Amino acid sequence: MDIKVVAFDADDTLWVNEPYFRETEDKFCALLEDYMPAHTVARELLTTELQNLSLYGYGIKGFMLSMIETALRVSDNTVNNLVIEKALQYGKDLLDKPIELLDGVEDVLHTLKGKYRLVVATKGDLLDQERKLKRSGLEHYFHHIEIMSDKKVSDYEKLIRHLDIRPEEFLMIGNSLKSDILPVLQLGGHACHVPYHTTWVHETIDHTIEHENFKEATTIKDVLSMLM
Repeated sequence: MDIKVVAFDADDTLWVNEPYFRETEDKFCALLEDYMPAHTVARELLTTELQNLSLYGYGIKGFMLSMIETALRVSDNTVNNLVIEKALQYGKDLLDKPIELLDGVEDVLHTLKGKYRLVVATKGDLLDQERKLKRSGLEHYFHHIEIMSDKKVSDYEKLIRHLDIRPEEFLMIGNSLKSDILPVLQLGGHACHVPYHTTWVHETIDHTIEHENFKEATTIKDVLSMLM
């Protein structure tokens, strides 16, 4: 591989994210058990989130709005104001969660810095992702930070043009096969999947990937053996 830039996804690649969402979702669903079973509320919430992605994008603020919309819909607009207040507070608590780095992340970044240009390529709410990166203590490792509204082929094309490299000189590392791997492979870049034990259902795919530029790691530390 003639790699010049190594890009990392942020949520659930550099630090913990999805478990906090699951925890918040469970609390929200319990709030609405007077209206329907928790598993049904969870299904309704997912439907709302997916419908709202084109309006709100990815991130906690969109999740908060989707919780409120779901509460109103499943209750036929009869939900108590206290439930809305609690849903908002759950969202604010989510925004204030501590940054818990995943095992091995800082060692990998320390080893690769200076040998490659390191980049964060993540999607989500701009303010929230900037806040998490600052609080993570990892910002100084990165040559460039790219916070995307989405991770489609066109988004990666824009990033690669900005970095002034060819697709084959770009390696993307992340936990989402749908967002971090497939678009990069389609462009002719390299991609390494580092699975995380909890993944949002919207980020999963129903087929295996067979591509000469695709690699699968067990942990982020395995990336070093591929690059060093």
